[in-house]
Amino acid sequence: MQRRTLLAGIALPLAAPVAARAQASGQRFPDHPIRIISPYPPGGGTDTSARLMAPHLTEFLGQPIVIENRGGAAGALGAAVVAETPPDGYTLLVDSLGHVVNPHILKNLRFDYATAFAPVSLLVVLPQFLVIPASIPANTVAEFLAWCRARPGQLSYGSSGNGTGAHLAALLFVREAGLDLTHVPYRGGSAVIPDLVAGNVSFAFATVSTSMALIQDGRLKALAVTYKDRLPSMPNVPTTRELGMPRVDVDEWNAMYARGGTPAPILARLHAAAAHALAQPNVQQRFTQLGGLIVNSSMAEAAAFVAERREAMGRLVREAQVVVE
Repeated sequence: MQRRTLLAGIALPLAAPVAARAQASGQRFPDHPIRIISPYPPGGGTDTSARLMAPHLTEFLGQPIVIENRGGAAGALGAAVVAETPPDGYTLLVDSLGHVVNPHILKNLRFDYATAFAPVSLLVVLPQFLVIPASIPANTVAEFLAWCRARPGQLSYGSSGNGTGAHLAALLFVREAGLDLTHVPYRGGSAVIPDLVAGNVSFAFATVSTSMALIQDGRLKALAVTYKDRLPSMPNVPTTRELGMPRVDVDEWNAMYARGGTPAPILARLHAAAAHALAQPNVQQRFTQLGGLIVNSSMAEAAAFVAERREAMGRLVREAQVVVE
């Protein structure tokens, strides 16, 4: 007991300067521009979320926010950029479902997703539409399945990349329906859309933000949505649960991360900035128009959610036997 008391007495004076430095770093932060890595090509749901929030993050933090797109490897290349930077809050990551899927499907990663990042906040849930080209003569899932089954081995489906939410939803849909289609992975959600509109792939799951305008102008048809309820913006589109496919309920979602080990005062300031951005009327209106559902969690809630989703996606990947193609 005396030894523990003595060690505690030694530790306290040493801890005080560390705490003071961390507090000071939070008070000074930021003193130069911050970059946000979007680990997918421009135009997708994750990129849209980052760019929509950026002006309000600048407004709150008083420094420019620079968005960098670093697509590739289902988001892992962009994530690696953040994982290999100092834990000072100046390089952030806005990532999607791939953040909790990649650890289970990608080999030889240079970093550990569980420790390399500190969740700052959940931002928004982005339900996905099952979308098909307007040229396919089907207006319901039942009609589409009949059309596909009449063409075994002839069709393909697209996704935003191996292990993404779009891939998992599509893979589960194909397996639940017993279809014979070939998977064609693309480099991001926006990349699959031109081929889908042209009819080069027969269907895809795409976030509302990526596909809504094309649905509204008649170039794509939305047959189902991956959410627990129908979306107010598209009340005639049934959920996958309604259609008897509860496993095909894979929502995309975006969260903001700093480098693991970033001092708590800096994380708190980043969280406050994210909350400020999400509270802005134009941000809320735009996310609503895109079918997004704002979350704005605490840091603890974000960390718990990401950990739970990582475990759940691991089970799904094993059950669905998802492999990198």
